[in-house]
Amino acid sequence: MAMTVHVDVVSAEEQIFSGLAEVIVVPGEMGELGIYPRHTALMTRIKPGAVRIKRPDQEQEELIYVSGGMLEVQPGVVTVLADTAIRGGDLDEARAKETKQLAEEAMKNRISDIDYAQAQAELAEAIAQLRAIDQLRKPSH
Repeated sequence: MAMTVHVDVVSAEEQIFSGLAEVIVVPGEMGELGIYPRHTALMTRIKPGAVRIKRPDQEQEELIYVSGGMLEVQPGVVTVLADTAIRGGDLDEARAKETKQLAEEAMKNRISDIDYAQAQAELAEAIAQLRAIDQLRKPSH
C-alpha cells in the first residue's frame, strides 16, 4: 500500500475535502509545491490556482480551485486554508471568461488606482480559474 498523508481543504464557507492522499500539489507564491507523506513542517501563503490531490484509491487527480490562502504541513496532516475553494467540477468557465473580460475593460478605463488594483485582482483570479479548468480537462499523468 502506498504511503499517504491526511489532507484537509477548507474555506471560510465549508470543508471542501478531507481524506488521504499520496501527493498534493499546491500553487505556492514562488511556484508549485509538491507535498508527499513525511514532508517537513511548512507554513506558506498560496496564490490563486488549482490544488491537485492524488488519492490512493483513484487514478484521476482531484482538483480544487483556491483563490489564495495558507498552506500548513504538519507530520501526518496537510491543511489548505483557502479564502475561497471550489471543486474543479463546479467551476463555471463562462462566468470566469466574463469576469476576465470585465476586469480587462475596467483596467483599460481606469478611473482611480483603487479601481485598477481591484480589476487586477479580479483578472488574476479569473485567469487562475480558467487555468484550473484547463487542468481539469487534461488527462491525469
